[in-house]
Amino acid sequence: MTAVLILSLAFCLLGFLVILILLFLNITKYDGPPAGSPEGGVSVHVLVLGDLGRSPRMTYHALSIAKHGGKVNFTGYLETAPHPDVLSNANITITPLPTPRGRPKSIPFILFAPWKVLYQVYYLIHLLVFKLQPAQWILVQNPPSIPTLAVASLVCRLRNSRLIIDWHNYGWTILAGTRGANHPLVAISKLYECHLGRLGDLHLTVTHAMARQLRRPPYSVAQPMLTVHDRPAAIFQPITSPEARATTLQRVIPAPEAALVPRLLDGTMRLLVSSTSWTPDEDFSLLLDALVLYATTTTTSSATSATTPLLAVITGQGPQKELYLRKIAELTAAGRLPNVRIVTAFLPFADYAALLACADLGVCLHMSSSGVDLPMKVVDMFGAGLPVAAYSGYESFGELVREGENGRGFETAEELARVLGHLLSDGGRAELVRLRKGAFKEGRRRWDEEWNSKVGMVLGLVS
Repeated sequence: MTAVLILSLAFCLLGFLVILILLFLNITKYDGPPAGSPEGGVSVHVLVLGDLGRSPRMTYHALSIAKHGGKVNFTGYLETAPHPDVLSNANITITPLPTPRGRPKSIPFILFAPWKVLYQVYYLIHLLVFKLQPAQWILVQNPPSIPTLAVASLVCRLRNSRLIIDWHNYGWTILAGTRGANHPLVAISKLYECHLGRLGDLHLTVTHAMARQLRRPPYSVAQPMLTVHDRPAAIFQPITSPEARATTLQRVIPAPEAALVPRLLDGTMRLLVSSTSWTPDEDFSLLLDALVLYATTTTTSSATSATTPLLAVITGQGPQKELYLRKIAELTAAGRLPNVRIVTAFLPFADYAALLACADLGVCLHMSSSGVDLPMKVVDMFGAGLPVAAYSGYESFGELVREGENGRGFETAEELARVLGHLLSDGGRAELVRLRKGAFKEGRRRWDEEWNSKVGMVLGLVS
């Protein structure tokens, strides 16, 4: 297996060297804004080796740059529709990347991965060097780090651009979670990410904890670094009018559960919302087990009574969705979810934001592979004034969720069941109101304010 891996990597390296030779034959460099550009005009290639429609932070970067007059080329996969403001902004040009084929079951991952990397290298080089004009900045999302960091840093050096790395998490820790810590590609990925991660001219991190970690070995990043916390976009707003809540619920609750809206409005049923990627790093079984416990217990922290009926709306797409849909159907048929209805949905952006504003409680299952990132879905919930119950077993949790102030933490299904049992009961109403006020307060600082005071000033777009 080791010999196969070495041969595969050697093949990738050979292909990469061939591409490098081709690069030197036709390179134009960035030498300032084109003629006719506004004085101080800024151009940025925003690169996402992922779906643009499901990359909210990079979308917000692109919109912020464009809002202040910068020219943006937004590059990534077009698997779902991008944010409507991106599509309508004259300062943003979308350049799609072809989506690689999925791995056939007959081909081992260790053989498929090098081919996929070479495929991505080819198209990234083709776009960033031969198709697009050189930009002042290249802003890349990390992870994925392979091959993004290598290609972006190389293109920056060849075309006189400057590289910004926006650290969302670490690619090697995510790989370890899916392939196992001892997989040979995990060690290679970590070595690659730690060394090439030092090549950025500017580094953005989602938490202070991540910034501290990147300063230390094995990362040892020495360049300028800014912590830019995720903040909610303007579309996430609380709904305070009962009439608006009623109208919104009728629109966003999928049939046939829309018939339950009158009970949600009079408080005889509560609405819980969770967004999940249906992947192992967001273990949905934790929430499902908690809902089974919630549905079958008769004891709350304040009284002994039947649990409050609950509608749980789970949004998102991902590889394990069908598996859990079967489990939900089996549990429901077996009578293990009395008073609990679970429905899944994949909503347009505006409807998702409206759903959060109408809910009683949000649940976040994000389990940080690195321990130092934060889930944007909680930021969105706070923007909508929605308190959260969130998995809390990682270092940076307290940078966003403050226990008893804007949410509650949990690490086990039993702990989550107790949180739900209390907050959704009559005895927990006062605390839920207090948490909602805390969520609203946390959500008042918006993305524009955070971005303008940090990234906008560095790019020269904000004085």
